[in-house]
Amino acid sequence: MKMSTKAALLSTFVFPGTGHVLLKMYLRGFALAGVSFALIYYVASKTLEYALQIVEKMQSGDIQPDMTTITAMATNQLTGTDARLLNIATLAFIICWLIGIIDAYRAGRVRDRTG
Repeated sequence: MKMSTKAALLSTFVFPGTGHVLLKMYLRGFALAGVSFALIYYVASKTLEYALQIVEKMQSGDIQPDMTTITAMATNQLTGTDARLLNIATLAFIICWLIGIIDAYRAGRVRDRTG
């Protein structure tokens, strides 16, 4: 299998930046992985924060612990700036992942040609 294909597949199915590490392009690989990890961390921490707020409301008795109420709270919890920031972080992660795939393939093609 060509290096370009291996690098693109690693970046696609493992994590952004792993294809670059295979190609020994460590700075790009770790930069992509670091940015991707930071974005995932932000989205996960905010999601957990909102989930804990819902649990606290259930424990205090403000809302009933049934599926309809929990679903309504979860969908209405994110509004305004927080929702926009989560959407931007998610979109940035997807873009980072696509950049990782495309750049790993491109760099692998250069490596395949030069041998």
